[in-house]
Amino acid sequence: MNWISNYVRPRINSIFSRREVPENLWTKCDECGTMLFHRELAENLNVCTNCGHHMAITPRARFTALFDGGIFTEVAVPEPIADPLGFRDGKKYTDRLKEARRTTEEREAMLVAEGEMGRTRIVAAGQDFSFMAGSMGMYVGNAIIAAAERAVERRCPLVLFSAAGGARMQEGILSLMQMPRTTVAVQMLKEANLPYIVVLTHPTTGGVTASYAMLGDVQIAEPGALICFAGPRVIEQTIREKLPEGFQRAEYLLDHGMLDRVTPRGQLRDELISIVRMLLKEPPAVMGDLPAPATLESPASTALHEGEAAAEGAEAPAPSGSGETAPAGDKG
Repeated sequence: MNWISNYVRPRINSIFSRREVPENLWTKCDECGTMLFHRELAENLNVCTNCGHHMAITPRARFTALFDGGIFTEVAVPEPIADPLGFRDGKKYTDRLKEARRTTEEREAMLVAEGEMGRTRIVAAGQDFSFMAGSMGMYVGNAIIAAAERAVERRCPLVLFSAAGGARMQEGILSLMQMPRTTVAVQMLKEANLPYIVVLTHPTTGGVTASYAMLGDVQIAEPGALICFAGPRVIEQTIREKLPEGFQRAEYLLDHGMLDRVTPRGQLRDELISIVRMLLKEPPAVMGDLPAPATLESPASTALHEGEAAAEGAEAPAPSGSGETAPAGDKG
């Protein structure tokens, strides 16, 4: 036996040819403890394939699954003052914002987008709990107002996905003022006779629950979502009584008339399409995965849509041998 060739050389080769294995290939389910492969988990929209537990999902990933072909256009949100109170506790507020933006790769705690869902144009707004617990600050207020204004401009429904720990303490009273501001934004939709649908995800708490998250024409929740103003632990400490099993969870609220539906994430898109088209008094849409729309029309092109359709209907065949058509008005 040649000790150098049979042991030393293979050992050296294994050390220098070792490949780095990413640490995030597997995710452990918080509910059942099952180890889930990251690709399978992403394909199942971050829902455990073993027990059905709904894990957190980013608004961008949610919108990719929601809109036809995963195509959507972000709606611009006005930027508020970065640190109006000059707040500092253990760390500067501006430093906390930088850290949240670095870890989430998002600008703020809410993403607003527009696109087609089941060939029905909608505006959607989604909160990101991983960005400072999805807390409601001035940016979130601006985002909801921008979403409502775009929905009124386009004459389309607004679908909002809530996920928040409440108001953002670093902005003080300015954060609490977003409660009436967003309520006014919702009222704009109601006055325009446009549907406003809220999907409450885990968790939705505090001032968010006390404002725009509970004002929908239709209230839907994901299974097991915690929905409350004050949490169960705070209530138990206050009243010194044991709360019922599942208190303030989506299923409990559905049984007590505070929700219209509790829908698993995988079925949510088709249900939203049915509800939206029903509220718009439109015929049922074709369900399932649809390809991306050819174009996302701008407001100007939407206004000219009927005129363009009429022009296309009046087109005449081009001379023989040509693959193009010539408009009837250009015959000379």
